[in-house]
Amino acid sequence: MDYKDYYSILGVAKTASDDEIKSAYRKLARKYHPDVNKDPGAEDKFKEINEAYQVLSDKEKRQKYDQFGSEWQSYQSSGGRPGGFDWGPWQQSPGGRSQYRTVSPEEFSEMFGGRGQAGGGMGGFSDFFETLFGSGGFSGGFGQQASQPQTRARDVEYELDISLREAFAGTKRTLQFEDGRKIEATIPPGVKTGSKVRLSGQAGGADLFLKIKVLPDPIYKRKGDDLYMDVKVDLYTAILGGEVGVNTMTKAIRLTIPEGTDSGKTLRLKGLGMPNLKNPKQAGDLYVRVQIEVPKHLTSAEKDKLRDLQHMRRVG
Repeated sequence: MDYKDYYSILGVAKTASDDEIKSAYRKLARKYHPDVNKDPGAEDKFKEINEAYQVLSDKEKRQKYDQFGSEWQSYQSSGGRPGGFDWGPWQQSPGGRSQYRTVSPEEFSEMFGGRGQAGGGMGGFSDFFETLFGSGGFSGGFGQQASQPQTRARDVEYELDISLREAFAGTKRTLQFEDGRKIEATIPPGVKTGSKVRLSGQAGGADLFLKIKVLPDPIYKRKGDDLYMDVKVDLYTAILGGEVGVNTMTKAIRLTIPEGTDSGKTLRLKGLGMPNLKNPKQAGDLYVRVQIEVPKHLTSAEKDKLRDLQHMRRVG
């Protein structure tokens, strides 16, 4: 089995930073992508570049690769032949899925659509990779590869901002890749910050997860599936009782204000909160907090009447 020098493949030093590795990978991936480069061998070169990036962009894989490389070089310098190298301590047990790799919005547009999906979309990895990092193994000596499941590309996570109203009703997002491919993602009602929408196989053969972030709303505050809002009530309605208009997420209603309502009192509107993500037919409640508005710019006559009322209450 041939040793893979991933640093040489990407043209970077062993001390290269993550940014240097990423930059080198992007340049080479664009150069050798089979959709762009029709030269014989371009596809194999592209696979090799992807494999190198898969290892060097992952902290744990890179650390293991560096440790292996040091032992391999020592073995070679002592005159050892590839067929006699003990691979046992370095073999990765098969199975298991790789962890998510989170990309920024800038990377999202640059790394998909055939422009450098890390480890995905262009076939499997080399025997060298599979032996060290998964789905490879040797059962009867050097060169006899056991039948194992193929290592899959790492799933990708992308943060998507939506409004609270979109989270309430559900929405759609059209994602366009650099190769012109478009997919439409459906965001279900009731999602909250941290919810994930899975797009199977859309990240270069791996899964793309849209991690939802619900932006703050100027009117409503959300706690679980319940919504909270303030409504302004004039002093007279608060004292005498009456109705005020309230705009809920779905409709405008008339809210009854009981006589003698204090400022800060909270009224509950059942079932007018957020839909439940798992069962959209169920919904939380809407809590309306009363904010009493003190009248300003009163006329002299109005002030006199208030004084009379004040005097009556003191006397009574």
